[in-house]
Amino acid sequence: MDSRQRAWVSQSVQKIEADFNRSADTHLHRLPLEIDADIHLYFKDESTHPTGSLKHRLARSLFLYGLCNGWIRDNTTIIEASSGNTAVSEAYFAQLLGLRFIAVMPRGVSAEKIAQIERYGGACHYVDHPAMIYDESRRLARECKGCFMDQFTYAERATDWRGNNNIAESIFGQMAQEPYPNPRWIVVSAGTGGTSATLGRYIRYRRTHSRLCVADPERSVFYDYYRTRDAGLRLDRGSDVEGIGRPRVEPSFIPDIVDRMIRVPNAATFAALRFLEQPLGRKVGGSTGTNFYGALQIIAHMIERGETGSVVTLICDAGDRYLDTYYNDAWLAERGYDIEPYRAQIETFWRTGAWRAPICLAGAVEPF
Repeated sequence: MDSRQRAWVSQSVQKIEADFNRSADTHLHRLPLEIDADIHLYFKDESTHPTGSLKHRLARSLFLYGLCNGWIRDNTTIIEASSGNTAVSEAYFAQLLGLRFIAVMPRGVSAEKIAQIERYGGACHYVDHPAMIYDESRRLARECKGCFMDQFTYAERATDWRGNNNIAESIFGQMAQEPYPNPRWIVVSAGTGGTSATLGRYIRYRRTHSRLCVADPERSVFYDYYRTRDAGLRLDRGSDVEGIGRPRVEPSFIPDIVDRMIRVPNAATFAALRFLEQPLGRKVGGSTGTNFYGALQIIAHMIERGETGSVVTLICDAGDRYLDTYYNDAWLAERGYDIEPYRAQIETFWRTGAWRAPICLAGAVEPF
């Protein structure tokens, strides 16, 4: 790399670091439980990033990784296989560095999400089937001599899991003055698997007694992969919960650092996010509903065992992005989701601490 390119890379890293300094760390909220139990529930609010989601951290790490590896130069076109929050966040950082950005996505993505990508100067490239996004991204990268960021491969290695203010270090730092500073459980969902990898590694690196639970939605292979270690698992459609669950086993998902996995029915996710609006005071996205439902199961298990302590989970993004889907009764009905049994289940637990299977849905709740 010549001196001009080295100077450009140095300036680009400085711009990303300056952007980080302008963006204060995300908040950690405690949500008091109504039940009589010495268990504290916390939400790490990733929706307050400049691009509004947890994926802002990933995009920043991927850009730094690409810059420091010599993959990104001053005329490099950035390409990503994403129709969701990762594409929005990567478009933001590409614009920050004056680079062209293309998101490869299936046809039919909401106009709202496309507008968010375009607001940061990004372009959208469409494919006819979701499984085509990977090969098409590689083809585009070869054609324009660009950089395919490949979030699903590099998420777990681009983040410095030992520290550097990653999400794990941030959580444990913010928990330091709480009654139970080392969470008994941290509950997250998985899309790339990068967040669970960072948390699982950090827990071991810092020698804490915290445990990691991954909550996985319907139509995702991660739960079955965790149980079988069959890396060839495939599905022919997505999970319906944007940003999490995958139809194939992604390279960044590391099952050996996960202590427990819970499969969350999608109807339970949508019931949970709607319930959470009242105690939290605002709407949240689908993956937060999955996280919350998984956290409630963990808390129910702690109550059953007479345990005390803290449980931490994530608000991944805000709910105003999903008013036409998760908060739309017609959208739920069209897809056959009946959330009322799960809403009743959550409300009962919230009032009484009793975790009961949804009525008429035998086997829907996984026992511990």
